[in-house]
Amino acid sequence: MDKVVDSAAAAVADIPDGATLAVGGFGLCGVPIKLIDALLEQGASGLTTISNNCGVDDQALGVLLYAGRITRTISSFVGGNKELARLYLSGQLSVELTPQGTLAERLRAGGTGIPAFYTPTGVGTMVADGGIPVRYDADGTVVETSTPKEIREFGGRQYVLETALTADFGLVRAAVGDRHGNLVFRESARNFNPLAGMAGRVTIAEVEELVEPGEITPEDVHLPGVFVDRVVVVGTEGKGIEYRTTRPRSEATAPPAAGGEEATVEGSN
Repeated sequence: MDKVVDSAAAAVADIPDGATLAVGGFGLCGVPIKLIDALLEQGASGLTTISNNCGVDDQALGVLLYAGRITRTISSFVGGNKELARLYLSGQLSVELTPQGTLAERLRAGGTGIPAFYTPTGVGTMVADGGIPVRYDADGTVVETSTPKEIREFGGRQYVLETALTADFGLVRAAVGDRHGNLVFRESARNFNPLAGMAGRVTIAEVEELVEPGEITPEDVHLPGVFVDRVVVVGTEGKGIEYRTTRPRSEATAPPAAGGEEATVEGSN
């Protein structure tokens, strides 16, 4: 029952070329950075990733993009990654765009054994009707597009059929985990992590803090250990901030200057 492994490198050592990965995180929040970095060093290529976004430029999954290791991604948002756009438009990367809530439900369905479900999201758009460019060639010509999906009416409203998503490996990051693989995610870092963990046939969790079985009360578990195969302790270092936004300090909130007088700070961040 002890699922702890010695290092991130050992945890990802058996991920092969061509593997499909479900990866937790949103932007840079809750991303399994250490596992991704270890996979970069390990060298696996031809990867398919399922994630909300495929990294933020050269951070998170972006390090694998820059190294040419990812050939296909299933994502909901790709606009913040210039390298992804370059690879996509030059025919080096296939992109399957999926609405964010639909992506979450497709992962959850995969983790619970539901093969498909109906949702109103996307009806009347290219999400349902098909035609979204999936892959270009080097000349910028579209060579693959999304296919039309089944539409059915329930209660006088139309719904589109979406299929579940599963992955060979799930990579997640948790604030706390125990040796049995039970995980707790902190606040917004929870995001896609439980869903990615459920959808992976082999799920690997990097945790900031390791506790003993029984120290996490059952009602506090966000992802039960039955879904988790490996746990590696990584600590809290290495977490990034995607966008740092602050407001200018007003005169009233500026720190006191030397000698006890208040200083006025204008336009500081």
